[in-house]
Amino acid sequence: MTERVNAQSDQRRLWKTVALRSLLLLVAAVVLYVLWPQLVDFLSATQELSGIDWYWFVLMGVLMSGAFMAAWELIYSAVPGTSRFVCSTSQLTANALAKVVPGGPVAAGVTYFQMLSVSGVSRGHAAAALAAVGFISNLVLFSLPAIAIVLAAVSAPIPSGLLPVGVVGTILFVSMFGGVFTVVKYDRPLLFFGGLVETVVGWLATKLRKDWNPTAKQFLDRRTEVVESLGAQWRRVLAVAVLNWTFDYSVLLVALIAVGSRPRPSLVLLAFAGAAVLGMIPLTPGGLGFVEIGLTAMLVASGIPGPDATLAVLTYRLFQFWLPVPAGAVAYVLFKRKYGRPADLEPSTP
Repeated sequence: MTERVNAQSDQRRLWKTVALRSLLLLVAAVVLYVLWPQLVDFLSATQELSGIDWYWFVLMGVLMSGAFMAAWELIYSAVPGTSRFVCSTSQLTANALAKVVPGGPVAAGVTYFQMLSVSGVSRGHAAAALAAVGFISNLVLFSLPAIAIVLAAVSAPIPSGLLPVGVVGTILFVSMFGGVFTVVKYDRPLLFFGGLVETVVGWLATKLRKDWNPTAKQFLDRRTEVVESLGAQWRRVLAVAVLNWTFDYSVLLVALIAVGSRPRPSLVLLAFAGAAVLGMIPLTPGGLGFVEIGLTAMLVASGIPGPDATLAVLTYRLFQFWLPVPAGAVAYVLFKRKYGRPADLEPSTP
């Protein structure tokens, strides 16, 4: 009887997973259909890549490699006891999944956690470390518009088309910084929020007959684990997060110079931050379409000629989006050869 109930429960979970992924695939297909004409025009500039000197591609490859190495170092610093092999292969695999699977960030996060678990870190510690790294990395990202606005304001007037991006980015940074500071520093706001979640989820669990029982204390415990997972490493993690975004931004800046443009670094930084936020919108895998069209438009608003902006963004996305996908496949094969399939692994406990 128990086996029958478990089989039915597994089947329901399978159907829910299939339904969710089908919905995400449908949404991605509709969005790409709407954006397709503009995307085709954008990709038609591919043939012009041959006009860029080879050494620019080498430089951009080195810079993007630096961005990925910084991302690996983030996890290595935040998860004591893991290896750089696990950090690099798990990050590359998760990054590739996020770019090719509808709703990729969810699948990527689960795979990331499963692959990290082989390093001997407990499930709670691994999850807390990933959360801490995500907080710090996003804080750095949302600080970029504020920094860009200050730099642009002291050097030259800010184009009206980019001003809203800077204002919204600054508000996001202040809000996120304030929220993270409050959650890290004080217990009562987190307990209040945890109590609300406990009440709502408890009500849903009763209605849906699910075994969901989050508590406010669990939120507090996870917060403590996040803080303790970094400990004295927080300065190092912050520096590496800044390095990660700096290398990524530098690839776009070099791409603009390579196509013969004369960009204002501060305005490019503003456009870069806006495009990075667009890439977080999970309507299409890896923000495909959104980032290309949005980043090109913001660069044009900053004073870059349209053809130069299009070619530069195409070159940038070659290194930032397309090349990491096969790299992720290779990383997964290497990881699987050494540890087996991540989905078959049981998280280790020290």
